Amino acid sequence: MVSTLAQTHFVADKLVEIQPPPSVREGMLPSIRRHLFPDGPTAIATLFVLYLVYLCAPPLIRFLFVDAVWTGSDGAACRAEVVGREVGACWAFVGAKLNYFIYGSYPVAERWRVDVFFVALTVGIVWLLWRRAPWKLWGVAYFFLFFPLLSYVMLLGNERLGLAHVPTSLWGGVLVTLVVSTFGIVFSLPLGVLLALGRRSELPLVKYLSVGFIETIRGVPLITVLIMANTMLPLFLPQGITVDRLARPLLGVAIFASAYMAEVIRGGLQAIPKGQFEGAMSLGLSYWQCTSFIILPQALRLVIPGIVNTFIGLFKDTSLVAIVGIFDLIKTVEAARIDPAWAAPTVNYTGYAFAAAFYFVFCWGMSKYSAGVERRLSVEKQR
Repeated sequence: MVSTLAQTHFVADKLVEIQPPPSVREGMLPSIRRHLFPDGPTAIATLFVLYLVYLCAPPLIRFLFVDAVWTGSDGAACRAEVVGREVGACWAFVGAKLNYFIYGSYPVAERWRVDVFFVALTVGIVWLLWRRAPWKLWGVAYFFLFFPLLSYVMLLGNERLGLAHVPTSLWGGVLVTLVVSTFGIVFSLPLGVLLALGRRSELPLVKYLSVGFIETIRGVPLITVLIMANTMLPLFLPQGITVDRLARPLLGVAIFASAYMAEVIRGGLQAIPKGQFEGAMSLGLSYWQCTSFIILPQALRLVIPGIVNTFIGLFKDTSLVAIVGIFDLIKTVEAARIDPAWAAPTVNYTGYAFAAAFYFVFCWGMSKYSAGVERRLSVEKQR
């Protein structure tokens, strides 16, 4: 009788429609409580940080936006005694000098070539980083082979193509910053891969040369490398042979970044189980086939955060080329702020705030893309 009742009351006689899974989202207040106030020490740290934000954020917002001057033809628009009120950031100065910040002293009639460089760089980055972009291998070839050649011809000029020669001494601003950082990224990654493989090589000569190069470069600051490349490199060249003034820091930045990139990639190579290499060799693959198709793809996947971190550091370190007289964005800001027509107390801070915003946007973008790639690879690995 009990069995009959159990079957009558608890056994379904028809299929139940599939229901959606229960929501795992929590409300705003529970989320804040769990992340910011889970215990006493964390709550104290949260309150301390909020207090710092309370002290720093309002003055910064007032300076950058509320009290800022957005229009004006000279520095008088940014002087408190002329305006009659407290003056914050002088964005009118940035607007007046924006072309100089972007192009430097590049001839106005030829600045369309710089715009072509910016567009070609954007196309290469999107093609290379967009996950569903077609013809991916062609995108890699474009960015690492065709794009550097196109940039060289467009920016420097070629009389056979009807492009007037523009010496690098006239380049400046964002143009130089992107040229130096792009050159460093394009050449440091493949050179870092070769150095990492060389350091793990069983050939003593290749191994010790790679180790010596990496440890020497990593043992000195970047500014030393730049000064050596700028002042000492011409002394080692035969008489009559010179190196372009911009090419010297380009070479120094690429060499410096490649040493750090090599150590990042070597960490990924060491994380690959030995069985992967042995399995590939058992299939009859050569060393280079095994390395190119089996080992390197897995190693690079593991060290994406380290690679992007190196790229971010490289992008920020390009500001050091200003010390050796290269007119990057920082150097153009320093040159523009001493213009007597724009003599105002807040001009200096505004110029550097503009440069800081420029570097932040690019570095933040690289960081967010790296985080997205990590999440996608983590989900694919779990699947």
